[in-house]
Amino acid sequence: MELGEIILKNSEEIKEEVTSWRRHIHMYPELSGREFNTAEFVSNKLREFGVDEVIENFADSTAVVGLIRGKKEGRTVALRADMDALPTEEKTGKPYSSKIKGIMHSCGHDAHTAVLLGAAKLLCNLREHIRGNVKLIFQPCEERHDCKGAKWLVENGVLENPKVSAIFGLHVYPELPTGFVGTRPGPLLASSDVFRVKIKGRSSHASRPHLGIDPVVVASQTITSLHHIVSRYVDPLEPAVLTVGRIKGGFAENVIPDEVSFEGTVRALSNEVRENFPKLIERVLSGVTSAYGGDYEFRFEEGTPPLINDQETTKFALLKMAELLGSERVVVLEKPSMGGEDFSVYLQHVPGTFIRLGTGNEEKGTNYPLHNSRFDIDEDALPVGVAVETYLAVKWLEEGK
Repeated sequence: MELGEIILKNSEEIKEEVTSWRRHIHMYPELSGREFNTAEFVSNKLREFGVDEVIENFADSTAVVGLIRGKKEGRTVALRADMDALPTEEKTGKPYSSKIKGIMHSCGHDAHTAVLLGAAKLLCNLREHIRGNVKLIFQPCEERHDCKGAKWLVENGVLENPKVSAIFGLHVYPELPTGFVGTRPGPLLASSDVFRVKIKGRSSHASRPHLGIDPVVVASQTITSLHHIVSRYVDPLEPAVLTVGRIKGGFAENVIPDEVSFEGTVRALSNEVRENFPKLIERVLSGVTSAYGGDYEFRFEEGTPPLINDQETTKFALLKMAELLGSERVVVLEKPSMGGEDFSVYLQHVPGTFIRLGTGNEEKGTNYPLHNSRFDIDEDALPVGVAVETYLAVKWLEEGK
């Protein structure tokens, strides 16, 4: 029996286990940076499987890092899963729905964690096929850029000792049917940064606006002008998004307030466009507020860079996934997405590929979008993810450049 056939067979054999792990994690979700019970569950499973090294609380975070040593000497490849949930009240009505009020795995990180646990179990039983090492990265805090996620782990050496030669990860994707996988070389996901603005005016009675400086009017003009940045200062052939998602100001209908605050996000598929956003936003802020006699405070918070799949590892991944699953189930995605993912940080340091794992099944009601309160996955996709991660890890160490 070929290795791919063995891996597919073994993945199906542990489907029930992987499903039970996913459901357990789904029922007890934890927010970014607080994945304490999830991390304990993961580390206990890795030890149970016989993973050679298990590091808990990696770099003073809730990350768990495992290392599987193959029977043959060679390089190291990494597989990564994220573990955090979102502040969303679940409305699926499933028997394994979240038991924690106001928190749910509406982005599928429960599935990512379960899939990587499944791959870890298979890899421990395939050591004679492993030429080198497989590093398992169970990462916290993907959903928030202000806590110890990918950037923190990389800065604290997660890709070293032993040094990682390539990294692979996956994300559930309801827009692809269950059983399919997809990716593309080059840009796959956008950068995701945040800006926060405070417009400062001068309070006065609503009937005497000439005695004040109205920050509501200034903020309105500023927001309108900010939305012209993409249409007038960014190359039309370069995808970019600027969205103001929150605005706050005032306390009575007959009072002009002192200040108005608003917050938004900017996204781009290239680092060049991303790097221009702060100065373009500040140019608008300076111009509009000075025209009205107001002032402003501006804060730009870097989130995640664009996720740009490495050309060579992605060609390799597409080829090997077609070997494993059949070419009809492997999709070269035509377009990237303007969503963000901090797997991009790893790709700034080592070559790698991020993969979409199809989980869409209309009959089972798993076509709701990510972050929706009714989001769920078709669990038939779990063994597919396990097999893909396992096969890519073994084959990269054996054949990858």
